[in-house]
Amino acid sequence: MIGIGVIGYGYWGPNLVRNFADIPSVDLRWVCDLQTERLARLRLRYPAVQITEDMNTVLADPKVDAVAIATPVSTHFDLAMQALKAGKSVFVEKPITATSEEAQRLIEEADKRGLVIAVDHTFIHTGAVKKLRELIKGDLGEVYYYDSVRVNLGMFQRDVSVMWDLAVHDLSIMDFVLDARPVAVSAIGMAHVDGSPENIAYLNLHFDCKLMAHVHVNWLAPLKVRRTLVGGSNKMVVYDDLEPSEKIKVYDRGITLDPMAPKAGERINQMRIGYRAGDMFAPQLDIVEALGAELSEFVTCVEQGKGPIADGAAGLRVVRILEAATRSMANGGVVVKLPGERVLA
Repeated sequence: MIGIGVIGYGYWGPNLVRNFADIPSVDLRWVCDLQTERLARLRLRYPAVQITEDMNTVLADPKVDAVAIATPVSTHFDLAMQALKAGKSVFVEKPITATSEEAQRLIEEADKRGLVIAVDHTFIHTGAVKKLRELIKGDLGEVYYYDSVRVNLGMFQRDVSVMWDLAVHDLSIMDFVLDARPVAVSAIGMAHVDGSPENIAYLNLHFDCKLMAHVHVNWLAPLKVRRTLVGGSNKMVVYDDLEPSEKIKVYDRGITLDPMAPKAGERINQMRIGYRAGDMFAPQLDIVEALGAELSEFVTCVEQGKGPIADGAAGLRVVRILEAATRSMANGGVVVKLPGERVLA
């Protein structure tokens, strides 16, 4: 049995508790939160789980092998570092930390102690995103563009912008499904509530190839949209997370170029281009709850000392993009190079 403690029982914590409680190999030992009334509600449903307002009580329990942290982003680093230094593996809500330096320090601490870090990039464990990855690596051909929209009305956050709240989902999906890594980012955004961070943002990701990517996130939309379009040289895909059944639709559509036609002159160039409009199909998808699959993977990794799909390095890559996008936004949308990457001239 793997002993688990959950730190934070606010918005996301109850989902972690519910899923950990359903894993046969988990001994859910502790839930920690500073608000006593939340813990009182938990005790009614999970009477065997111990509750506390002091995280040190959880870390002092020798039967706790790992902790799951579901607290505000600004607290992730301190809480995760305390857990690692106490010899506990860590599952941390997205984004992994508020800065890339903090993420790097957690990775180094976990490596030094032989512990596991997993980041809650939940969507990469869905059947839809797994199928999207499979299609991108197979039937789509050369990927031309990746375009995602994630908008709704609220919820406004006080400590993070819409980019750090919503775009992290799309960036983590992109990191999982694409072989190419972005080399630079540019972003613009706007805050419409005084004293609050940006509630609308547009991110452009630049690659060292002909691929381009765009992410639109918004807390001021009149309706909820969760849609991604991926275009390839062979086929195109629409991923709509709000569709009840056909979340992935594959279109046999695109353009074809006549290799025998002359390549000079505007009119001749138009003659080279043909349009293909074939069938659409919706593949069958795995419908297992993503969070349950993600936490089961984390528990297995703790048992076996393996690295999860969304490890500390994946969390670090996403935070680096968010940091660069934040700098770009503060400077009028200038292109900001990502660390360790080359920008095309």
